[in-house]
Amino acid sequence: MEQSNIIVRVAIPSDVIYASTITDEMASSAQARGTGIAKRSPEYISQKITEGKAVIAVTKEGKWVGFCYIEAWGHEKFVANSGLIVAPEFRKSGIAKNIKGRIFQLSRKKYPEAKIFGLTTGLAVMKINSDLGYEPVTYSELTDDENFWAGCKSCVNYDILMSKNRKNCLCTAMLYDPKDHPEPAETASEFRKKAKVYERFMRLKKAKLIRYWKKKKEGHFKSLFSIFFNF
Repeated sequence: MEQSNIIVRVAIPSDVIYASTITDEMASSAQARGTGIAKRSPEYISQKITEGKAVIAVTKEGKWVGFCYIEAWGHEKFVANSGLIVAPEFRKSGIAKNIKGRIFQLSRKKYPEAKIFGLTTGLAVMKINSDLGYEPVTYSELTDDENFWAGCKSCVNYDILMSKNRKNCLCTAMLYDPKDHPEPAETASEFRKKAKVYERFMRLKKAKLIRYWKKKKEGHFKSLFSIFFNF
């Protein structure tokens, strides 16, 4: 469907009717990818909607298309644009980029001093983030708020995260620092130059971390993996 029929806007209280649909699609998408995102209930999504901390995409006829919400951590020093999800029939239409752009604007408006960060296993999301001015960073540059990391418990890769002392996992960390950041044109250009490198690295990282975890569970841990992946 053409984007001309899709409206991307800040969610309003009446949008809570989509909460169950959104959480069901989040769970289904995570299962299909074989990765996980912090599991959220319809009640939690409804709360974000009523607080004005979410962006939703719907057709002019009222059909749900996509969603993303804001979470603040570390006494609002860090903000995450979480739970980006698009209905299957609308994927690869470019709507995810529009949703990310709108939620980024809303985050900057509500939390102008906060660092905005994200964790992703997808190259497409990395590209969208790069277009907004995010840069890849190490996990040590993210929030140390225990409540944020507790949200990873529902991810199938949580044991890997904890085995690496939260220094690394299958996700790639990206950060936008409002006080010290390159222009979006620079980060977008840098991503285009290194896209193939990122893709190869993410595949290698996934293979190595999974192999590392299996060996550790079997009692055949090799410190080389720890050295290589603790950035």
